Amino acid sequence: MGRGRKAPEAPLPQREGIDPVRVRLPEGVWGTVGEHLAERYAGAVGAGRVRAMLREGRFVGADGRAAAADEPYAAGRYLWFHRDFPAETPVPFPMGIVHRDERIVVVDKPHFLATMPRGRHVTETALARLRRDLGLSRLQPAHRLDRLTAGLVLFVVRPEDRGAYQTLFRDRAVRKAYEAVAPYDPAVELPVTVRSRIEKERGVMAAREVPGEPNAESRIELLGHAGGLGRYRLVPVTGRTHQLRVHMNGLGLPILDDPVYPVVREDGPEDFTRPLRLLARTLEFTDPFTGDEVLFESRLALSGPS
Repeated sequence: MGRGRKAPEAPLPQREGIDPVRVRLPEGVWGTVGEHLAERYAGAVGAGRVRAMLREGRFVGADGRAAAADEPYAAGRYLWFHRDFPAETPVPFPMGIVHRDERIVVVDKPHFLATMPRGRHVTETALARLRRDLGLSRLQPAHRLDRLTAGLVLFVVRPEDRGAYQTLFRDRAVRKAYEAVAPYDPAVELPVTVRSRIEKERGVMAAREVPGEPNAESRIELLGHAGGLGRYRLVPVTGRTHQLRVHMNGLGLPILDDPVYPVVREDGPEDFTRPLRLLARTLEFTDPFTGDEVLFESRLALSGPS
């Protein structure tokens, strides 16, 4: 099969809203399909499990026929399979539909639910849920919202439309506003625009502010306060990892029930009774297809002062 040629359509349907994995067999000296797959996935799955999956007919070619372990190896061939999904604790919160039309679906993602499959979160994700519940197998997110943050996420119905909406987020043409509940300190002068340099190392849970040219900017406003707590409006200009949480913590106002800032909480079972008090409240942009100015507002609410 020549380079650059489009891969054939997957012969396997989605399972629980998750696409099958596509594999293209590379150039090499393997004698059989089984030899290559056992070597390829020895670390991630285990050679023994790969051989069992081959016996179960889990690897399928473009013609829909199950591949046998002893089939002669053929570089360029495509195979598909479904991984074994990890055991996941169900996130016990519903996901509300804020808007739906022929191009986009805007939802209120609950706390603790990842936007899309990643790491140990696969079927318990907003994308998998929506594909299953709405019957929209080609649905894709236009952007991501942190797993611990609740609020608005925009999904695109048709793959051919996705690039236009992703470009809006990439070019910062989407105006976002968040709400947070955090300690109130009258000594912190607000509103304030925070500019700093944020870096996050791979494998380290917390991002940190370091000296250098700023790469992160947030505007922080106080909406109200009572009982030692404040309700804040947070407007990110940039989109660094954990930016709003880092900036609030840097002001001495760590967002309530944050398991990372100022101190990383010990890993353990999720405590669904203590969600991070951070909400993606609004999304506003010019629709790239209709030219209309649109504003979506979350229907969720954070407990705390009004």
